[in-house]
Amino acid sequence: MSYQVLARKWRPRTFHELVGQAHVQRALVNALDQGRLHHAYLFTGTRGVGKTTLARILAKCLNCTANGRGDEGITSTPCGQCDSCQAIDEGRFVDLIEVDAASRTKVEDTRELLDNVQYAPTQGRYKVYLIDEVHMLSTSSFNALLKTLEEPPPHVKFLLATTDPQKLPATVLSRCLQFTLKHMPPERVVEHLTFVLGQEGVDYDESALWLLGKAAEGSMRDAMSLTDQAIAFGQGAVRHADVAAMLGTLDHRHVLALVDALADVDVQKLLAEVAQLAEQGPDFAAVLDELTAILHRLAVAQMVPDAVDNSHGDRAQIQQLASRFTAEDIQLYYQIGIQGRGDMVHAPDLRSALEMTLLRMLAFRPQGVPKPPATPLPLRRETAAEASAPADAATDTVYSVDESSAKKPEPVPAAAEDEPPAPAEVQAATSPNDTHVEVAEQHRPELSSEAPPPWSLEDVESAATLSPEPEPEPPAPPSTAMTPSADPVSEHGRWDHAAWLAHFDALGLGGLTRNLAAHCQLQSDDGQTVILRLDPSQSAMQADVHNGRIERALKALGMARNVQFSVAELDTALETPRQQEERQQQERHAQAVDLLHHDPNIQKLQQAFGATLIESSVKPTPASRS
Repeated sequence: MSYQVLARKWRPRTFHELVGQAHVQRALVNALDQGRLHHAYLFTGTRGVGKTTLARILAKCLNCTANGRGDEGITSTPCGQCDSCQAIDEGRFVDLIEVDAASRTKVEDTRELLDNVQYAPTQGRYKVYLIDEVHMLSTSSFNALLKTLEEPPPHVKFLLATTDPQKLPATVLSRCLQFTLKHMPPERVVEHLTFVLGQEGVDYDESALWLLGKAAEGSMRDAMSLTDQAIAFGQGAVRHADVAAMLGTLDHRHVLALVDALADVDVQKLLAEVAQLAEQGPDFAAVLDELTAILHRLAVAQMVPDAVDNSHGDRAQIQQLASRFTAEDIQLYYQIGIQGRGDMVHAPDLRSALEMTLLRMLAFRPQGVPKPPATPLPLRRETAAEASAPADAATDTVYSVDESSAKKPEPVPAAAEDEPPAPAEVQAATSPNDTHVEVAEQHRPELSSEAPPPWSLEDVESAATLSPEPEPEPPAPPSTAMTPSADPVSEHGRWDHAAWLAHFDALGLGGLTRNLAAHCQLQSDDGQTVILRLDPSQSAMQADVHNGRIERALKALGMARNVQFSVAELDTALETPRQQEERQQQERHAQAVDLLHHDPNIQKLQQAFGATLIESSVKPTPASRS
């Protein structure tokens, strides 16, 4: 007898053997037991999750002759031994009409199929139409199917299956009882593969099954097919190394070595591991993805040790690594890894992006920060020095020499003694660098009291004495172009470009929509449609959603218009709102600089100290939007 692949050999034949679709199984079993059957069922879900299998099991339940009970003789537990059950399992049951909609999309095929609906079943109790990939039918085929699908003969059941239910007409969906089959999680796939390989007598590594479960991407059929391939690849056994080589996935041990180097804070070892990885030509983006996944498992291992999975056969190693990191380090490394993954598209090459991400993890790692004690402890002056014990010994030597050679500080004036002492926390946070600075201050030579200062006290006092502020000048009247009228619509009920500039802020646009509109000139307004001329350099921002937002903003101002964009060179004689805003900003800045130059206090400071006004640092007050 020829070999039968695992996906067909272990296909479920009853609801009891079904894996991972308990919600569908429960609904169908209860409906069968209670005799509350719908005339049309729709099974949806991704590939290999059991849509066709469920339909065949349901067909056996409707036509089983051994376990049938009640007036209709249907059952939720088909025997699998009667002629009907065996014929359905072998694909030769004449009253189960399986149709591949992908190859029979024409309306003529559908009409030919429906011509036989009126006839009673030949062998079974019900005539079952199983239409697979039903979304491939044409619109005419769906229209031809609607009436029969709504009111079929009592001896007919329709079972539809599709991977894309969004393509089905709403009229079809409303006539069917829909069941959505779920993806298979890797844990469920590994559990089922463990059972199958045990029954087959095949040796396996648990970590290899996890690789297969993840590669299946939620499809049990794909998992069984990959297992068949892995058994052949591994000469009768399923081993981790063989499966990794077959799938072309990254060797997990290399990524664990990177995590180990991070735990040791060993930069040389870290870069050496990356160099060893590079010899295998891996996808460095996948390496970083795997690294962040391990950091997630480490965080779980720290918080809930029992929740760590054994997806790579490394549960013990993950728990051991988790004890070598602080929770703060893991969270920081994970965040840097996520951001580094997004930055990879901007890096010159992926290897350098991975190396920089790893180096950034260590560069931003907090050093010398002790964990806070459970109870407050008395703090001393040496706390900061003790906290930085891992610092270089040579640096500590410099500090000790400086402190030993420092002169005893002079007594502070009485006024300073009356000041309250600094809190203990502030004193404890003083770093050795601060001590070094204090010693340097003590060694600084005193200024000679005989040398005359470069300025006179009279000049300072005169400059410090503020003269009465001059009377503010009345503000200049705003220009006509900047002052919106009470009614934004002109006397003809239309806008021109001047009105577009005057009322742009009144539209209240924000985000990308405001940025897009700010680069436009009003080309025309015919009372029905507003055409905006868009700068070609900004055409990438154009999207239909912005049209709707601008239309709603215009309507709020009494301008019910449709909005269209015309990508063309701008009229150099006209300004866009963005250009107007930049010009006004420059004018405000020039006015602010001019006011400061003429301010009497500024002039006195310039005369007394030779001060210079840095014009680039002047920031005028933003103009409020109307």
